[in-house]
Amino acid sequence: MIALSLNERDLQRFTPDELRAAFFSAYPTSPERVSAIEAMLHGPAGPLLRERIGRWVIQRLPAEELVPNEYAHWRPLVQDAMLFMFVHLSIDRLAPKLVEQMELPSNTPTGQRLLKLISKVPGLQKLGQVLARNRHLQPRLRRALMELENGISDMDPEQIRAIIVEELGPRLEANAVKIKPGIFFEASVSAVLRFTWRDPDTGWRERGVFKVMKPHIPACFAEDMHLLAQLAKYIGSKTDKYGFAKRVLPETFSDVRRLLQHEVDFPREQATLLEAFRVYGSLHGIRVPRLIRPLCTSGITAMTEERGKKVTNAVARLPEWRRARVSELLIEAFLAVPIFSTEKDAMFHADPHAGNLLYDKRSGELVILDWALTEHVNVEERRHLAMLFLLTALRDPDGIFEQIQAMSRGGARRKGSQAKIIRDCVERFITQLPLTRVPGAADALDLLENIAMKGVRLPAPLIMLRKVLFTLDGVQHDIGDPDVSMISIIARHATQRWLTSWQAFGSPLSLRDWLAVQSSTLFYGSRVCWQGAQALLERSRSA
Repeated sequence: MIALSLNERDLQRFTPDELRAAFFSAYPTSPERVSAIEAMLHGPAGPLLRERIGRWVIQRLPAEELVPNEYAHWRPLVQDAMLFMFVHLSIDRLAPKLVEQMELPSNTPTGQRLLKLISKVPGLQKLGQVLARNRHLQPRLRRALMELENGISDMDPEQIRAIIVEELGPRLEANAVKIKPGIFFEASVSAVLRFTWRDPDTGWRERGVFKVMKPHIPACFAEDMHLLAQLAKYIGSKTDKYGFAKRVLPETFSDVRRLLQHEVDFPREQATLLEAFRVYGSLHGIRVPRLIRPLCTSGITAMTEERGKKVTNAVARLPEWRRARVSELLIEAFLAVPIFSTEKDAMFHADPHAGNLLYDKRSGELVILDWALTEHVNVEERRHLAMLFLLTALRDPDGIFEQIQAMSRGGARRKGSQAKIIRDCVERFITQLPLTRVPGAADALDLLENIAMKGVRLPAPLIMLRKVLFTLDGVQHDIGDPDVSMISIIARHATQRWLTSWQAFGSPLSLRDWLAVQSSTLFYGSRVCWQGAQALLERSRSA
């Protein structure tokens, strides 16, 4: 029987489906199959078995369904990356996944098969949460990936409760903590339980939540980070195949890996939550949980329980004007606040998927959860970014070029090929802008991403801001995509901030910047006419 005498010759001689049939016949139960696969993977035919079954699984996850047509050039990279991760996963994690994939019915939807594959692979689950809000994905795949926002369920409540009791010990009794039964919700890295406690400052019983790191995460996450580092090297050696500049993909994977490491750094998240409460606490319409310091450890974050429902569900049936207000709050919270901060290094939330956003209908407030993934932008980066947004709205190619050149690593001192790449991208960008609308922040960040993909090195926080906007775009689309001008909301926030604080007046722009904007505005009309004439000329040539 094939499964009982599996060797390299058998793997070469039989098709994956023939091997699967014989294997199932020899090992009728799932535990037996997992044990058998583990033994085979440890054997001499292990490497070949990984590749053969890995390819069989990947074939059932067609790139055409996973990657929208708009990003078709990414499909070879996605398939190679999936196969690499699958083939290099540790045996104790790989064997159950192989068996699970083989046991799935042949007609299992791609999205459900993918969810099974990345279960308990926190690094990939986090990436899946970002992709879930891409409006270009097939609807069925999007719905499946959205389960990663709040639909993960792989922990026993009693196991999580035991961790809380063990780590907090006498502090539970000292603070009169009563833990509620069941898991409130699960994320890729943590499970959340609700509780009540007596606040020593007020003497009142208050509601809170424990965010607890899942016990399997330290080992799994460490392996995931190692695999991402190895994947970056592997992808970097094949950049010619994918058509990207040499440094782009390895640096992108390194940035993702660095950010994901924050997910398991609970003390860092606790410090970030304190900072977020300070920054957002006085803003009307935005709410952030308050840290409960006496009940925190290195593996548990305790915070206030916030009232509200997942934003995409909460606003689904609201009138358009209220949905527009929610969109405004999203833009203000995730873009305007960090850009016009008076801090030297301004923090921004880098993971605004819908599972981290609640909306409280009673108060009209947006609640922002999960501050594990954050980035900081310094004042010079914010200054150039604000100028880029303004000059993009004014369709000023020379001004746009100067700002991006200044932001690139090496700055305006870099000449030659880098300057030519930026100039060419800006000119192409301007010619492709429709004349029927005012370009916005999303257009500017799309341009930055395009330039980065050509090999121009830009600060990582700016690329992460593009990812934030990418995610927000999907969330806004799902809440009804009201016609909200991002530039006008950012400008309104800046004006309000300048009027209420003399220290913030004009920040982060200098007087010279404002004069440059005023000068550019004077020529806006002539630029639009010139660009319109060029567009007509191009159309007549193509006709």
